[in-house]
Amino acid sequence: MNRAHRLLALLGIVLLALAWSGLRPYDRLTWWMETLPVMIAAPLLFLTWRRFPLTGLLYVLIALHALVLILGGAYTYARVPLGFTLADWLDLARNPYDRIGHLFQGFVPALVAREVLLRGAFVRGRRMLAFLCVCIVLAISASYELIEWAAALILGQGADQFLGTQGDSWDTQWDMFCALIGAVTALAGLSGLQDRQLAALDAAAAAAESG
Repeated sequence: MNRAHRLLALLGIVLLALAWSGLRPYDRLTWWMETLPVMIAAPLLFLTWRRFPLTGLLYVLIALHALVLILGGAYTYARVPLGFTLADWLDLARNPYDRIGHLFQGFVPALVAREVLLRGAFVRGRRMLAFLCVCIVLAISASYELIEWAAALILGQGADQFLGTQGDSWDTQWDMFCALIGAVTALAGLSGLQDRQLAALDAAAAAAESG
């Protein structure tokens, strides 16, 4: 299976999951708010994969992140069955699926930011690169919390399913902390693999130009 076929397979999985989630979501408004990032990102990635291809690693992680959002949109984060299973295994008092979502909110954007900064040669020095990637993740996380705050102000109790706080007064802080942990974990664990895939992309582009 070549690169184009792998990307089409990932896109097909995400679109099928999105269609399934939209059939009978628990709360239609929440479904729209949770899956809107997927609806925006998928066409953009499809339209740019030739002009600005990302690493295979990043496409897979973005697809996984999309599936996390889609599942949360279908059930709402506080009602995802996987979360209840994890709560039973770990003896937790609440459904932790939203924590998984915010871990991904740090894990995947950190590598997206890293790839864009490296490809554009915007940063010199790996320590500064890692620092800026973490800062970008925290900025995204804070922006998302502001969106949740705005939704609460506009929709009132209608935003409860979207917020998914489950009565936790520290939910905002936990969400941002999970994003931070996700970002640090991704940078520590996958930077080397991403570098190798970036080198392979550069070599392929150079070969195409010379050919």
